[in-house]
Amino acid sequence: MTILTTPRLRLEPCAQAHLDGLHAINADPEVMRYISGEPETREESQAMIDRVQARWARFGYSWFTFIERDGGAIVGAGCVQNLRREMTPDADPACPLELGWRLRRDRHGRGYASEAAFAMGDWAFDTFAPDELLAVCEPANTASSNVMRRLGMHDRGLQRWYGKDMATFGISADEWRLRAAARQAGAAR
Repeated sequence: MTILTTPRLRLEPCAQAHLDGLHAINADPEVMRYISGEPETREESQAMIDRVQARWARFGYSWFTFIERDGGAIVGAGCVQNLRREMTPDADPACPLELGWRLRRDRHGRGYASEAAFAMGDWAFDTFAPDELLAVCEPANTASSNVMRRLGMHDRGLQRWYGKDMATFGISADEWRLRAAARQAGAAR
């Protein structure tokens, strides 16, 4: 099982044991405002875990649960997954890899999304060697687009993903590696 760690978080593949924590996040209308526009039911959160586990088994990547290392609280979720042009439940391995995230509302503004996204991006580039990673969000979701900029991603304008026009950001493998080396050098000081 792939587990990633950051200074404050442990990222584990979404599992049945995470249902209560993930559902609490997905049922929050504010968290879901820019994702689906609607809070999820417990059954929808369960179906998401089932889909994610199948993708982990098939592709070796999908959604992680973000767990605080200090205390063990579930505080978010994030993914390395294939983008989809339309809103379908099935992943399309022909589409580029995407980084994505969502956080519990009381953890917004603490840098968790960036911290987790750096770890997921490092893992994706090291493990799967894509030429690039993309991230998308609703155009009004400035908090997510700010994370994308902190990751070093470049604004590619509006592109059609998940059946709607999404703000699309991307970064090449070479650019990511340069930024990763700079992050590591800064952390070593």
